Amino acid sequence: MTPARLLAVAPLVLALLAVSGCSSTWGCSDTTAKRGKAAVRVRVEDIYGQHLGASAEIVDWRLEPHPQRPSDGDQVHFHFRFYDADEFNGPALDVCAVDKKRVALLCETVYSAEAFGPNGDPTGDSWLAVEHPAQVAGVLFIPNDQHYQTRTCAQDGKDGGGPHPPEPATLGDQL
Repeated sequence: MTPARLLAVAPLVLALLAVSGCSSTWGCSDTTAKRGKAAVRVRVEDIYGQHLGASAEIVDWRLEPHPQRPSDGDQVHFHFRFYDADEFNGPALDVCAVDKKRVALLCETVYSAEAFGPNGDPTGDSWLAVEHPAQVAGVLFIPNDQHYQTRTCAQDGKDGGGPHPPEPATLGDQL
């Protein structure tokens, strides 16, 4: 085959591969957002680091036994509030109990929908069962919206990929 014929046929071959799905894994790429700065009050950020218009705040927290498991001892009981969040499709944020050096002792994801009670008040509460409650010096939100979870390239090379929220904070992470 002459070089001119190869150049003429190459686009057709690539188009056929793309239509068949054979080339889709070649173009699949994942990007992970950078974790925002944890704080008591945060502006919720999307996967691109842009403010979504909503914010969240840890209203208060205390150590006390969980009413359904008092024999487990003290746990972190915290109240949180979402501002300007959608009651049904709003953001989800990681919340962490931290020690005095802002090292995560335990984290979980809290959804804004959990904050809307029967009277529409956007305040909710939750519990963190940390291993050593006496080490807890505060409770912080991480501003990255975690509700936007798409499939990764590893999960689905054909349809996955794209931007993803940062990995959730875990025990020992410096916040």
